[in-house]
Amino acid sequence: MNFLASDALQGRGSATRDEHIAAQYAAAVFQEIGLQPGNNGSYLQKAPVELPERAKQRIEQRYAPADRFETWNAVAILPGTDPKLKSEVILLTAHLDHLGVAKQPVNGDAIYNGADDDASGTTAVLNLARYLAHAKPPKRTVVFALFGAEEFGGLGSQAFLAHPPIPLTSIVANLEFEMIGRSDSAVPEGTLWLTGFERSTLGPELAKHGAHLVQDPHPKENFFMRSDNYGLALEGIIAHTVSSYGLHTDYHQVTDEITTIDFKHMTTAIASMEAPVEWLIDTNWKPTWNPGGKPEKKP
Repeated sequence: MNFLASDALQGRGSATRDEHIAAQYAAAVFQEIGLQPGNNGSYLQKAPVELPERAKQRIEQRYAPADRFETWNAVAILPGTDPKLKSEVILLTAHLDHLGVAKQPVNGDAIYNGADDDASGTTAVLNLARYLAHAKPPKRTVVFALFGAEEFGGLGSQAFLAHPPIPLTSIVANLEFEMIGRSDSAVPEGTLWLTGFERSTLGPELAKHGAHLVQDPHPKENFFMRSDNYGLALEGIIAHTVSSYGLHTDYHQVTDEITTIDFKHMTTAIASMEAPVEWLIDTNWKPTWNPGGKPEKKP
């Protein structure tokens, strides 16, 4: 997190050099812990970025983006070992990027460090990857994907869906980790919540197996539809976001610094997901959508 949220990475702006560096860093971690590359022999997946003119103007008014036209995902695979279950995939994700650099500094600071959003989730996925890579070999296959350009409308996850490293129909469940760096006073201490908890059987079952996971206490915010999980859910994949965002005022501000992170909470949060995720990759149980829970694509 020190590296990802440092001033050196200039806020990891979507489709910038600094997002690319963050993706390369994640790729190096994946390689170091012995995971397989997830994109045709590479740990990196590059995708072109094409923004509508109105979006370009809005971004250029507020931020100072670099002159790049591609975004980067980091993708790795931990192969399953069970003859039947290895064809099924558990997908663990977060987003690498943040908002980059502001055109107008606030109290002398122009860098959107994005410590909570989403260096915290990226760190969770990297730590879970390290944990699972050194645990007993999983029965199901695990894919780790760290997406670029989430702040540009989920362009990295869209590229992943367009060119998936595994058949999308093989994905049993997706857990996106987003903003887990601070506790949420709306839920008990040490607790995470799951967007769209009531939409499927995934959250309750993970909770039964030890996850400190409860229903999203902020339903009016529509968080289920505001992260990379939603694009996967629209494809029919049971996909939710794990978070503990308590609506703090540093959201999308230059004050989202690593000094605001509650590392005790974050460590407990990540650790609480280890055994439940390990159970999920070794069981033949599959989550299902609850009636009315599956989101539908607009015509």
